[in-house]
Order: sequence, then C-alpha cells, then structure tokens
Amino acid sequence: MLLPAKTEVARHLRRYRAWERAMLASPDDRRVRATFEDSGYTLCVLMGKRCAREAADAAERYLRTTLVTYLREQNAARPHVAAMARRGRPKSPGRGAERRSPAGR
Repeated sequence: MLLPAKTEVARHLRRYRAWERAMLASPDDRRVRATFEDSGYTLCVLMGKRCAREAADAAERYLRTTLVTYLREQNAARPHVAAMARRGRPKSPGRGAERRSPAGR
C-alpha cells in the first residue's frame, strides 16, 4: 500500500479544516461549499477512504503515528484483511479445475 508524504497529508488536512470552518460560517455560499467538497475529495484520494470525515480522521492518525503503527491500526480495523495476509489469498473455486462452457454440451 502506498501512502503519501506526511507533509502533503498535513497540507491537505489543514486546507480541508480551513474550508470546513469557512463552510460552517457561510453554508449558503456555493463557492465555499464546492471548494470544501473538493478539498474533502482530495483528502479521500490521499488517504484511500470513501468519506471525507473518515479521511480526515485517518490523516490525523497517520500524522501522529509512525508508518508501522498506522498500518497495524489499519489492519486491526479490518480483521478479515489481516487474516488474509497471514493465510495468503483464498483460492477461487474454479482455479485449477477444468472449466467447461455450457455451450459445449
């Protein structure tokens, strides 16, 4: 898994928080809301999250921990991923077996 440089994460997190404050101060301003949403999207892409709040939380955790600790926390939060990493990837049911087309019958 690739992670961005901490300086980039810190810069985008500061930008997200600043636009969040601006949006809360003037929620009817479409330009402010659009810029806030753009900054949230950027943070989502950087942190690999689907929600801006999750991305902001992940960015804060990433900035206050070491890389190894952050990755361990991420794997602990997803136990099925950690278990797969220990066991190896599960094999698909059809792997290694002869495949037949229903058209060939």
